Amino acid sequence: MAATRRGVRDLTGLTVLALLLTGPRHPYELHRVITQTHKDFVTGLPRSLYHAVGRLERDEFIEAVETEREGHRPERTVYRITDEGRRELRSRLRYLLERPDPDTTLLAAAVSFMGCLPTGEVRYCLRSRAAALEGAIAGADAQAADLRRELPRLLLLENEYTRAVWAAELAWVRGILADLESGALTWPDDAAELAGSVPVEARE
Repeated sequence: MAATRRGVRDLTGLTVLALLLTGPRHPYELHRVITQTHKDFVTGLPRSLYHAVGRLERDEFIEAVETEREGHRPERTVYRITDEGRRELRSRLRYLLERPDPDTTLLAAAVSFMGCLPTGEVRYCLRSRAAALEGAIAGADAQAADLRRELPRLLLLENEYTRAVWAAELAWVRGILADLESGALTWPDDAAELAGSVPVEARE
């Protein structure tokens, strides 16, 4: 858990792990997939990508499997995810999905790779998130009731906005849970199937 807590906000590392779950790739290909699939929560490319690959290899979450060369281009090292990396990916995704955070890019990243988790784990995480959001909204309502006795509404609009964001997120989470229960949202049997959703030009 310590490694997960330390790296949970490392969205570049999360993305590398998730993409390698669909098969071995070299960093150039990872970069191409990230840009072509508009993973805008990954910033600082390409430097952040190479730094993330280095950290993940050091922590034994990924490993080099071969070095390839095309024509006169520089050699490229191909990496694959390890068993420990698979466990780390699942831990990071569960952590991000369960806990609301003011930084909405964390949820966007977790949702982007939610298919890497089994549906049972996703249901558990989203139910936990829904419960946390319900508690936050109830707390905000109680606080607002007290503050309205002393302050004009103009000074409480920030609180109203935050509550509205939480309420919208809660409605979305409940909708996803309902679609999972009804079968309206389908799920891959294997995370490798997610590779089929990557544009062909990104996988060449």
